Amino acid sequence: MTTDASQHWQLARDDEGIAWLSLGHASAATNVLSTEVLEQFGSCLDELEHDAPKGLVILSAKTNGFIAGADVREIAAVEDYDTALTLVKRVQSLFDRLEAVPFTTVAAISGFCLGGGMELALACRYRVVEETPATRLGLPEVMLGFHPGWGGTVRLTRLIGAPAALDLMLSGRSVDARTAKRLGLADAAVPHRHLKRAARILLHEQPAPRQPKWWLRAANLPLARDAVALVTERQVAKRARKEHYPAPYAIVDLWRRHGGDWREMMDKEAPSAAQLAMTSTARNLIRLFFLRERLTALGKQTSFPLRHAHVVGAGTMGGDIAAWCALKGYQATLQDQSAEKIAPAIARAAKLFRRKLKEPHRVQNALDRLVPDLGGHGVGRADLVIEAIVEDLAVKQALFEVLEKRAPQHALLATNTSSIPLEEIATGMQSPQRLVGLHFFNPVAKMQLVEVVHKNDTPSDVLEKALAVVKQLDRLPLPVKSSPGFLVNRVLMPYLMEAVELVNEGIEPETVDAAAKHFGMPLGPVEFADTVGLDICLSVAQVLTKHYGGAILRRLEEMVEKGRLGSKSGQGFYNYTKGRRSGSTHVKTEGSLDELAERMILRLVNEARACLEEGVVESADLLDAGMVFGTGFAPFRGGVMHYVDQRGQEAVERKLAEFSKRFGERFEPRWGATG
Repeated sequence: MTTDASQHWQLARDDEGIAWLSLGHASAATNVLSTEVLEQFGSCLDELEHDAPKGLVILSAKTNGFIAGADVREIAAVEDYDTALTLVKRVQSLFDRLEAVPFTTVAAISGFCLGGGMELALACRYRVVEETPATRLGLPEVMLGFHPGWGGTVRLTRLIGAPAALDLMLSGRSVDARTAKRLGLADAAVPHRHLKRAARILLHEQPAPRQPKWWLRAANLPLARDAVALVTERQVAKRARKEHYPAPYAIVDLWRRHGGDWREMMDKEAPSAAQLAMTSTARNLIRLFFLRERLTALGKQTSFPLRHAHVVGAGTMGGDIAAWCALKGYQATLQDQSAEKIAPAIARAAKLFRRKLKEPHRVQNALDRLVPDLGGHGVGRADLVIEAIVEDLAVKQALFEVLEKRAPQHALLATNTSSIPLEEIATGMQSPQRLVGLHFFNPVAKMQLVEVVHKNDTPSDVLEKALAVVKQLDRLPLPVKSSPGFLVNRVLMPYLMEAVELVNEGIEPETVDAAAKHFGMPLGPVEFADTVGLDICLSVAQVLTKHYGGAILRRLEEMVEKGRLGSKSGQGFYNYTKGRRSGSTHVKTEGSLDELAERMILRLVNEARACLEEGVVESADLLDAGMVFGTGFAPFRGGVMHYVDQRGQEAVERKLAEFSKRFGERFEPRWGATG
């Protein structure tokens, strides 16, 4: 028997008296727990409590996943703590009801089960998950600046033990089906065809609910809690400052104070979550959530049948782009001048595949899709051709004259240049409008942003194809106008050059990096430059100064001349052993870090505003998205231009004027110069 329990939920009872409650959000492609969905879930519980079934299975009526979490738009709309607390307590009580029903409950999970969806599943007695790469379970609320508030901190800790629970909540990471089973987060992991059968078996057999081992339960004892919390906080401090990201520290503190007394911890969870949701950090991280959604939507308008990518250049960037294409399921041919140049790229790819795919047969399948191609035969059958060779204009021009003739007419021709305008590269092409930029960032497997560079004569369908390709490669596409340095490198370079200027003035590199981290940057600019490669930084700086003026510090040129290229050569501003920093990391703070940080950040802000006025990027929101997802610009601040808005444009202009008098014309406002 099936009944339409509500607009979003469908309730069915089978011949055995088992109730099957399916969620299919009526007005969204993905299941989210909006206020309306939760209210209707409460009505379903009313019906089930009135006429109790033999058991209840909760599942998704959608094929793309179980439940993605709470409705973030509703969270963003809450403006005060009291309202937030009321809403959190209401859902917490609802899930308490689910946990207390007088019949056995099972969450049958296929695909993603995150945030509030995970908290609902934790309130069930059992969880069975589909064993597929698409299945991911986790509590990622910390990524939005708060922590679980619907009982998740309590139920997860009680289920799998504090060490594993803290690791999941503090990192915000999700786990696959097998890991969920190993941790005890899931009671069974089965293929899709057995999912409902496994849920039915759990209802019939009703095994004792899973309990963590005794030594994990012992972590909840007072003395153990203090010790574990102290170690955990130290680990958190290596990744995030408390004043910038309070949520992870609040999670640890909540468990340290109340772990083991589950009712007390539940009572304290709600106000803690509500308070965090009202912080500027949460507001700004939620803003970035929506900016990410905006970028993700850019590649959805056009269907481009990407099957085969051909990459020319097997260096770090080219090799890693080809590997990423193969990882994502596409045929990838990799061309270079010799097998010796391609071999290191294949070795890096194998390492990436083992880390990402784990299962030997999936690793082998990915390796089979990545094919060395010395003769460039893959060009003739490719849907996407990407050039990733040396940053030499003449060499790139000559290459595209050849590629254009050999590539199929439908193929997208792209360059991964980091700074050279497309107009210059396409000079010798018969159809220069075919050329776009797909500027990936290093490391390709970690950096989510890809700048999709277009010229004034780029046809709309070509741009849409490029956006679609980036979307298919599971990356965030950012449309930018062709100009020297595009957006990210152009805005980043003055910031890096000011860091070099500070070192040149006698400030220790460690102190310069500490100042940037003090502001909220995830990596100091000096170490960042070493990581990218000082030769690359110099090359980009030369292109930018040629077009925009300014000067390159002789110190940077001298270091490159001496072969001090950064981590890849073992020496840069720092020394490196096997790619890792070596030597002293002591920070000498002879004065305030604030002014050092401000000098670097205002150079970045100045260039960003100029890019916005010149139309390099369409809007301040897209500029913010590019700088956060492309460089890691202090996420808790919500983006470069958002930071300016929050600080006040007049205050920023006054500080630039002051610095211009003290340090030189490089601080004069860049905006307004183009009219």
